[in-house]
Amino acid sequence: MSGYLADILANADKIGIALAETGYMLAFSLAAAIVLGLPLGVVIYLTRPGGVRELRPVWFVANLYVTVVRSFPFLLFVVFLIPVTRLVYGTTFGTAAATFPLCFVGVALYARLTEQILLEVPHGVLRAAHSMGASTPQLVGRFLLVEARSGLVYALTSASISLISYSTVLGIVGGGGLGDFALRYGYQEYDYPLMYTTIVLVIICVLLLQAAGEKVSAMLDKR
Repeated sequence: MSGYLADILANADKIGIALAETGYMLAFSLAAAIVLGLPLGVVIYLTRPGGVRELRPVWFVANLYVTVVRSFPFLLFVVFLIPVTRLVYGTTFGTAAATFPLCFVGVALYARLTEQILLEVPHGVLRAAHSMGASTPQLVGRFLLVEARSGLVYALTSASISLISYSTVLGIVGGGGLGDFALRYGYQEYDYPLMYTTIVLVIICVLLLQAAGEKVSAMLDKR
């Protein structure tokens, strides 16, 4: 037991760095999901066939992006984007460059979840907005997003957990993070206690995110 604790303490700095790298990847990919994925999901919802503001060409392009990115195996998607990543960052190595493909996935994930949440908004809300002569921005900002805010927070929580899972494979491009640490210093060096400790740390992060998301979602749910 003392040897196990000594091993963990000896690697505490490396674990801290790996945790910070995972946090960096999650923070930037979630920011992309909120800033780009949320509006994209709203656009897909509004412009879909039979939607509030039906516009099929726009819906087709937006929906195609989401479908293609979500259908792509993530490891292959990272490799596929290597030329673009190199063009943007000048390198394909490092946490910042590794976060780039994760942002694309975060946008696609949250856009689809946003669309699904908005589809659950009662039709009475739409009728009320139309009866008041609400414009499209007013419909979105004062009715749809207000009604769906609890579900959107819960969806963001689900997206964040998926992004943590995706981030564990970014070690192939030097992204680092907890998943890469568990493989490199745990599995590959046959230090299984260290590997299991890192896995438990990932699980704890997921549980904390889930608990925080559920609490905020419940606070926003006025039904």
